[in-house]
Amino acid sequence: MEYLLDTVTIIRHFTDIGKTGKKAKKILKAISNNKFMISVISLMEILYLSEKNRINLSLKYTISKINSSINYTILDLTPEILEVAETIEFKELHDRLILATAKWLNIPVISSDKQFERVDDIEVIWD
Repeated sequence: MEYLLDTVTIIRHFTDIGKTGKKAKKILKAISNNKFMISVISLMEILYLSEKNRINLSLKYTISKINSSINYTILDLTPEILEVAETIEFKELHDRLILATAKWLNIPVISSDKQFERVDDIEVIWD
C-alpha cells in the first residue's frame, strides 16, 4: 500500500524521537510491504528546522535514508498538486501542500496533526 508521510512523521520515523501512533507505527514497521511517499515540501521543512537547530535531523541524512530504500519516493511539487491545493482550506501553507499531494495521489497521509482530519477526502492515519 502507498502512504504519504507528513514532515513530523518523517522526523520521528528517521530519528526514533517522539511518540508515534499505534496504527502509524505498525505501518512504518512493515516497510517492506509498503511504499512511502515523501513530498519535497517536507524536505524543505526538514532543511529549515535543521538549520534553526529545532530538530536533530539533517537534510543530507534524510535524503540518504530515503535513497537507501526502494520503499521511499520523493515527490516533486507539480502544477496539478497546486491546483488541488487551491481547493483546500488550510491555514498553514506547507501542510496545505502536503494535504493536496495526498488528495491528488488519493492515498492516506500518516500524520499526528489532528487538523488534517478536517479536510474532506483525506484519510489520516495515526492512532
